[in-house]
Amino acid sequence: MLTLQRAKELLNTTTTEEHLFLHAKNVCAAMGGLAKHFGENEEHWMAIGYLHDYDYEMHPEAHLQHTEQPLLDAGLTAEEVRAILAHGYGHCNDVEPLTNLEKSLFTVDELTGIIQAAARMRPMGITDMEVSSFMKKFKDKKFAAKCDREVILKGCAMLSMEIRDVAAICIEAMKAHAEELQLGAK
Repeated sequence: MLTLQRAKELLNTTTTEEHLFLHAKNVCAAMGGLAKHFGENEEHWMAIGYLHDYDYEMHPEAHLQHTEQPLLDAGLTAEEVRAILAHGYGHCNDVEPLTNLEKSLFTVDELTGIIQAAARMRPMGITDMEVSSFMKKFKDKKFAAKCDREVILKGCAMLSMEIRDVAAICIEAMKAHAEELQLGAK
């Protein structure tokens, strides 16, 4: 089973840009919250979240096309690799998210971008952020415009959850890592 330590080792072999590590940490934290919600192994889900953009820096135009074999060779299971590949469903590949792990990663990849951007605008960062603040930013299509809201809503539908509920879980999980995510009080 992929551990968070092993995920960090593997991402360090393909990634150098600080903003990509920060994104990995945000997704990692959010995945931990969803794992807890679904009664799953938090560290395992966090590890999958951390490693999800394994090939992105080296192959931004062919994201996830250089992921499967290297990760299998590195010892990940077929299920772990599939979970990572499924976050690209509809824009990088046709690997449809089927499990709660896959659906969660598909959803939080974009969702954490809006949460992070909203938290950065607040004097207390994410530490006192409420879901209502997130929802205002989510509805403003100009805010964090690169974050694909359709993907987020599609992911929430796959999970049979409301956006507000998924966001609440992710915000709470990210609060526990506020300093590491550079989302603490200014």
